[in-house]
Amino acid sequence: MFQKLKQIKDMRDKAKRVQRALEGKTAEGSGAWGKVKVTVSGNQEILSITIDPEFLKQADAAKVGEAVKEATNDGLKKAQRLMVEKMREMGEIKL
Repeated sequence: MFQKLKQIKDMRDKAKRVQRALEGKTAEGSGAWGKVKVTVSGNQEILSITIDPEFLKQADAAKVGEAVKEATNDGLKKAQRLMVEKMREMGEIKL
């Protein structure tokens, strides 16, 4: 029983170390051939969304929405890769 509690505490401590290591790290995703950009923090929070004004003039709402979704998913995947890389560096996972 106590061994399991210790394992849970160790896992929490490792997760906190990884979160601290990811502070200040960002990843950028893009959609619609770079017309939409989403910046994601290392902790997978959306920090900003930038849309090219010319794209807004040319595209309808559905295309803009699709481009934002594409850029967001791209940014989140890159942020997840950052997390895995940081965990490897810290020796938290062996992949």
